[in-house]
Amino acid sequence: MDGITIALSKGRIFEETLPLLAAAGIVPSENPESSRKLIIGTNRPEVRVVIVRASDVPTYVQYGAADLGIAGKDVLIEHGGAGLYQPLDLNIAKCRMCVAAPAGFDYAAAVRPGARLRIATKYINTAKEHFAAKGVHVDLIKLYGSMELAPLAGLSEVIVDLVSSGATLKANHLVEVEEIMDISSRLVVNQAALKVKHGLLQPVIEAFAGAIR
Repeated sequence: MDGITIALSKGRIFEETLPLLAAAGIVPSENPESSRKLIIGTNRPEVRVVIVRASDVPTYVQYGAADLGIAGKDVLIEHGGAGLYQPLDLNIAKCRMCVAAPAGFDYAAAVRPGARLRIATKYINTAKEHFAAKGVHVDLIKLYGSMELAPLAGLSEVIVDLVSSGATLKANHLVEVEEIMDISSRLVVNQAALKVKHGLLQPVIEAFAGAIR
């Protein structure tokens, strides 16, 4: 496509991206929450939006199926960031990556150097690096949802997951025992596209930058 393709995911990131798109003069023609279309046009004929899973946004941008996209820091760490230019932290979809455990769990003892800990998480790379830095041996169990169930069912001792309000943890009798990092969403750009389509992409990047100042 000679124009611009933007990869977005449904939900919170899409909703919080709308004002940034508007700052660049881009208005999607349909709401992905109510439309079944995966390719959505905009008020600008040269710009389209593709709706993909949040975890797939970096892959679409890396391989040039999209020129730019918006993805959480958590997703980018797991992806590795190869082939991506990350010019902006957009400060949207904020949350935190935390370790959580059942109330009363002795986390301090569990993370002594040389200890072994069983962890359920979707964020394997993040968890591996975090606990390796502590000298803790980990058994990592990859799950894709309902993370809070894992320690309750005896699948893991703790979980590593994203936390916003903490209400879901509290409802399942879990508590945050350590914060790993703050998370927000970033603008990612295909490096080759930035060279070939610089005249199209740079104004969008600058408009986003102006909107978050």
